[in-house]
Amino acid sequence: MKTVIDLQVDAQSPIPIRLQLAEQLKHAIEGGRVPREQALPSIRELASFLGINPNTVARVVEDLKRSGHVEARRGKGVYVAPAPPARPSPHLREGFLRDVVIRAAALGMTADDLAVGVLSLAGARPAAVQGAFEVLLVECSQAELDFFARQLEAHLPVRIDEVLLSDLAATVRRQKRGARWGVAVTSFAHLPEVERLLSERGVPVIALLAEAHLETLHRLAQLPEGTRVGVAAAEPGTAHNLEHSIANAGLPNFTLVGACPVDGPALGRLVRRVDVIVCSTSAADRVRRVAGPAVQVIVDDRALDQRAIETLAAHLVRQNGNGRTAAPRLANMGGLAAGPPSPPTLGAPRQSRGAPREYADRLIDSRRAARR
Repeated sequence: MKTVIDLQVDAQSPIPIRLQLAEQLKHAIEGGRVPREQALPSIRELASFLGINPNTVARVVEDLKRSGHVEARRGKGVYVAPAPPARPSPHLREGFLRDVVIRAAALGMTADDLAVGVLSLAGARPAAVQGAFEVLLVECSQAELDFFARQLEAHLPVRIDEVLLSDLAATVRRQKRGARWGVAVTSFAHLPEVERLLSERGVPVIALLAEAHLETLHRLAQLPEGTRVGVAAAEPGTAHNLEHSIANAGLPNFTLVGACPVDGPALGRLVRRVDVIVCSTSAADRVRRVAGPAVQVIVDDRALDQRAIETLAAHLVRQNGNGRTAAPRLANMGGLAAGPPSPPTLGAPRQSRGAPREYADRLIDSRRAARR
């Protein structure tokens, strides 16, 4: 790249590397240091120059695409957008700040609490935030790892160490005894196994929920009585997690038939038994081709439950303010488990009122079959 951009990332900062790099590139573009329609370095070049994971750079590029700062050109690479992204009006900014203050007050935050949080995310390092917070993220597939990492890094100043569940035992053995993660996070399906593998390390484990969007649940609530609904996604784990989230809503007007990955014959069998399919964006084209016009397709990419983010944020504050402590016990938070669990409720998925027990049993059986 002909234009020189002064980019630096601080691995010791509590601000995620992804956020550091994204903000620096945005400022360089908005300040005119990178000309309009100038090609950016490749993902590999940036990762090599900064000494960071190429996946982190790829996520930064996706963030800049969504914000309108850059655009991808087929076969050529990524270029600075020809026009700057639209900036929000003063009225919209005022409304946004008012919403933030109201939400902070609802969480019991003072003005000082809110100011410290904003400064820490903006790149300053007030005394309340010292050092980086290492989070071990464990999931069964790369797709789920990427999903949870994006969600967590977008909300909290953390560094994510992504590990596949199948690799966790070997990773723990290689980890030096003196080194440790601040906390481990995983989804409910993997909570017992992750806790077992980390029990000797004293690493608290928090189980997170990824839930269907309210818009999806609203559309499902409008379906006629007796509608048959299926769920599909690129990965089996993603499909089952989305199915579980919909089941937890306890809507009485439809029947959940099952969940499956989009690759393989299971999708064809599922679409023949349902009236509606809920699927992820990555699976939507495949689902529409197989389902045809007779089956309604609802696209939902899930979102991390806000209580999950608040749980991890509370642990982050404890770790930075008081040194590492045991994770908060949140049995009354409606499904968020923080280790070590106290039986019998922590570590068990939420069951909403009216959700049939036979459905829960069938969901557990299907997960066991998937593991085989």
